[in-house]
Amino acid sequence: MTIRIAALERRPLQDAMVQAAKIAEARIGFALSGLDGVVPEAMLYAVTGGKALRSFLALETARLHGINPASAAGAAAAIEAIHAYSLIHDDLPCMDDDDLRRGQPSVHKKWDEATAVLAGDGLQALAFELLMQAECAPRAKLNLVISLANAAGIRGMVGGQAADIAAEQATTPLTLDKIMDLQAGKTGALIGWSALVGPRMAEAEREPLSIYGANLGLAFQIADDILDITGDADAMGKAVGKDAAAGKATFVSHLGLDGAKGRAAELVAEACDALSPYGDDAETLKEAAQFVIARTH
Repeated sequence: MTIRIAALERRPLQDAMVQAAKIAEARIGFALSGLDGVVPEAMLYAVTGGKALRSFLALETARLHGINPASAAGAAAAIEAIHAYSLIHDDLPCMDDDDLRRGQPSVHKKWDEATAVLAGDGLQALAFELLMQAECAPRAKLNLVISLANAAGIRGMVGGQAADIAAEQATTPLTLDKIMDLQAGKTGALIGWSALVGPRMAEAEREPLSIYGANLGLAFQIADDILDITGDADAMGKAVGKDAAAGKATFVSHLGLDGAKGRAAELVAEACDALSPYGDDAETLKEAAQFVIARTH
């Protein structure tokens, strides 16, 4: 199977990710402009300064299908809003209880817990408003909305987070297969959704990017587990060593440090292989897969 589409010119990875962050933050900032109070301020604070991997994937897979950034900007902003909401809530004392995020005080530390809850709720709702700004056929837009609801909800991220909390309270550590299932929801669902923005908008073949996104999401989580052991708190912008201190079952605890690194590399290779139908047009996505396991934060 070869997918031939007149793709727009691709950017080097770093440029593409910086541009994705600018596009998503600008679209969210515009949506919040003219609103007073601490909650809109906290919402914008929460979406600023991240890697923008998810919005990059949305824009890059759109480009791969001949869709320009302006048309896909709503989808890119929507996934960053959902991701930021999840981080705000994840940092709360009732969840992971983290004081730092991206090297800055977490939203509940900079303001208070009520503001953090409301800012997260506001971003979740805003995401679907932003997603309706994606410029594509009505059926494709409906597919984007339904699939994002599934990826963010109990069948995806929320379900994975709930399973993670339950695992921390369980007397028996999770098996490796259970960890993979959990992380496919908690971390992988939003990454996988982002990788399918392009084919969903274009109503095109999804299988190659579905495989790519699934492997990328799992590799990303393994890299996170590795960084929790080897990472520097200043570079990470958040606390490290929390999983080991809590005795939490992770990819590293099951596979060992070298084994986890090896498995992550295998997943990246599988992700890149899945892109072969796109030929050279997918080189930036391949670079992104390598970045996911080479990053230091």
